Amino acid sequence: MTIYDELVARGLIAQVTDEEKIKDLINAGKATFYIGFDPTADSLHVGHFMALCLMKRLQMAGNKPVVLIGGGTGYVGDPSGRTDMRSMMTPEIIQHNVDCFRKQMERFIEFGEGKAIMVNNADWLLKLNYIELLREVGACFSVNNMLRAECYKQRMEKGLSFLEFNYMIMQSYDFYHLYQTYGCNMQFGGDDQWSNMLGGTELIRKKLGKDAYAMTITLLLNSEGKKMGKTASGAVWLDPNKTSPFDFYQYWRNVEDADVLNCIRMLTFLPMDEIESMSHWEGSQLNKAKEILAFELTKLVHGVEEAEKAQQSAQALFGSGSEGDIPTTELSSDVLRDGQADILTLLVSSGLVTTRSDARRAVEQGGVSADGEKVADIRTTFSAEKLQEGVVLRRGKKNYMKVQLVK
Repeated sequence: MTIYDELVARGLIAQVTDEEKIKDLINAGKATFYIGFDPTADSLHVGHFMALCLMKRLQMAGNKPVVLIGGGTGYVGDPSGRTDMRSMMTPEIIQHNVDCFRKQMERFIEFGEGKAIMVNNADWLLKLNYIELLREVGACFSVNNMLRAECYKQRMEKGLSFLEFNYMIMQSYDFYHLYQTYGCNMQFGGDDQWSNMLGGTELIRKKLGKDAYAMTITLLLNSEGKKMGKTASGAVWLDPNKTSPFDFYQYWRNVEDADVLNCIRMLTFLPMDEIESMSHWEGSQLNKAKEILAFELTKLVHGVEEAEKAQQSAQALFGSGSEGDIPTTELSSDVLRDGQADILTLLVSSGLVTTRSDARRAVEQGGVSADGEKVADIRTTFSAEKLQEGVVLRRGKKNYMKVQLVK
């Protein structure tokens, strides 16, 4: 199986500009490609994870990655997929975030002579002369076409600032600069970046008379069409100080049955024939698949030692060998409101707290988790179906109780 065929089989490819040319280049290991990462936080998160895995796959096939850190575009903020304007960051915060990204990326991508390179678009964007940019680059863009771009549609409803309107031009200029400087002939990115990426291929064609190519990666969505990588307490981070290896493991261990095999295909490096052998798994076998997913991804992000620790901790707490030791409180349908039960009600019903005020305080102080995932919002609810399976609540470090709805 070629690398392109594998990407298709794993469901990773969304849109391409020239499939045959892209297929030929990456299968032959002749693509010099880039993916951009704007430093909007001091850690990468699960939303970046698929892009990093794609870079690793393509590098393993002989292609050369260019990791672009958006130290310059971070001054503007990408409007794609946003209904509001991003918060403005100071130069100091942007630089700190850039430094954090560099350290994390080295776990995935092999850098060095003849291997991957890392660049920061602040090195050229911050030096641009505004009038010169308008004359040399602005003339290549049609405002009518830009306004039809998907990345601007949501922002148009609440008002698109001129600052954000320039983002497409800046990203396109990045591709133009990388093409000239490093021979970078492809850009890959999330499917919400399609319009911005087309801007880059068009700029290269108009200014240089050359062909460049773009391919978007399928967004990581659950079976309900919602982006994965979010919890009640926020994003799932790759930094162990923001999301512990155990919590990272538990996030993947707790994905829905309908999502687990898709996640294994898209995110792990397990052979496709091994993954396909799981395609008919059901029931308790899906729990095994979730353990495989959680272990493989934790190993990729935090290393095999941390993955083994997280797995052992989860098995000690939730595994078949000791789960029976956790006391269980049976719940009646009285705890439900519109088919849901809130966390405060469950904590009181379980006996872990005596009053809703105590429950509220425990959640707000960060001392409550459900199935190994911290609960940070007092409005968190659980469906009747989930409660019928059983939810293990924890208050503090040692107080556990399994709550289960009686059918």
